[in-house]
Amino acid sequence: MILSDLTQELADPQETIRLLQKELEETNSGLVALTLELEQRVDERTAQLREAHGELRRTNSELLQLTLELEERVAQRTEELRKLNEALAASEVRYRRLFESAQDGMLILDAETGMIVEVNPFLTELLGSPHENFLRRHIWDIGFFRDIVANKAYFEELQRKNYVCYENLPLETADGRSIAVEFVSSVYQVDGKKVMQCNVRDLTERKRAEEEIRKLNDELEQRVAQRTSELEATNKELEAFTYSVSHDLRAPLRHIDGFSKLLLEEHSAGLPEEAHRYLTRVREGTQRMGQLVDDLLSLSRVGRQEPRWQIVGLNSLVEEVRRDLKPEMEGREIDWKIGPLPFVECDPGLMKQVFANLLSNAVKFTRPRERAVIEVSTMSRDGQTVVFVRDNGVGFSMKYADKLFGIFQRLHRQEDFEGTGVGLATVQRILHKHGGRVWAEGELDKGATFYFALGGPETRRAGEGARTGEAI
Repeated sequence: MILSDLTQELADPQETIRLLQKELEETNSGLVALTLELEQRVDERTAQLREAHGELRRTNSELLQLTLELEERVAQRTEELRKLNEALAASEVRYRRLFESAQDGMLILDAETGMIVEVNPFLTELLGSPHENFLRRHIWDIGFFRDIVANKAYFEELQRKNYVCYENLPLETADGRSIAVEFVSSVYQVDGKKVMQCNVRDLTERKRAEEEIRKLNDELEQRVAQRTSELEATNKELEAFTYSVSHDLRAPLRHIDGFSKLLLEEHSAGLPEEAHRYLTRVREGTQRMGQLVDDLLSLSRVGRQEPRWQIVGLNSLVEEVRRDLKPEMEGREIDWKIGPLPFVECDPGLMKQVFANLLSNAVKFTRPRERAVIEVSTMSRDGQTVVFVRDNGVGFSMKYADKLFGIFQRLHRQEDFEGTGVGLATVQRILHKHGGRVWAEGELDKGATFYFALGGPETRRAGEGARTGEAI
């Protein structure tokens, strides 16, 4: 069959050539397609390789950057560690210096075993025992501390508490001396391990100083008591002298005033006008002097008088004083604002004198006002009830406030407002006898306010004791 086909093909060479050309074309077409596919695959693979190469370059760049950053961080951390080590070394040096130069005895113990790890020079010198006698021994095995850590069980109690402090504990030194010490023990962590630091402070000098201070205090108290007794005696002598002089002056003053009055009444016609004026001024002077003597006697009596304590309503005392002041208020418009006042334990007579002085001053110093306003009420200050008397009078300058309660101290001229300068001093002395205090606030031409507060029994006794140092 094959031979037949071949023979047939050879019989038609043209056809054979045509067939061969066709087959060659088909083969070339397949080769071209295959070549194109191969080139496409090569291009794709090349692109993939290029992309992979770029990714590799980027990865290498990132790795390089990370390596540089890591090296920088390592260098930075290494520098920090170096500085920390230097600081730690410096801290250890400082601690060692403090430990060795401390003026308190110091023991470092293993908190688990009670074994002494270190002892400072001050403690070895204090106890008179060499450094090696302490190391690697249990604290309860050392005789110096037998009264502090008597046994292991007691040490375990210190472990549980983590902190103990004992004062005035006895220690006996190597040479037999007995000293009192303060023993303080605390537990803390070092490198994950518990250690116990025991501080031993010698109290010998402190106890000696305390004893000296106690003796000085006793001596001072004795001197104060002696001085107080002398001041009391001097004050009583001054009070007696003031009372005597004031009392003895009253009769001559009455004589001068009486004879001057007789001259003016019985011999007025024969006296020249200038003599009338002189005698009038003599009478005014003797009357002022008489008032001053009365005020001094009143002040002296306040110092000598023992208070008679009673429960008294202050409103009733204010009303009594207002009735007494009616002659001074005639023809004047005065608006009284009296608030509810408390019941207090006081001497009624002395407390009435306080209100008499304060209210008479308010009436006097509001005379220039067409309508005077005087207020008496209370307020609370620092938990204490404070009574005050306020007016809209001429007031005073606060720079002179410290002079208000001094004897013979006056802030206004005699020609403008009469007075002796004793009234407020009397008020202050009375309130001191009641364990209280008095103070004032004011503004020139805008009025004044006087405040006072009373104390309890204990404060009263203190006030009476302080009065021994006052002068009349």
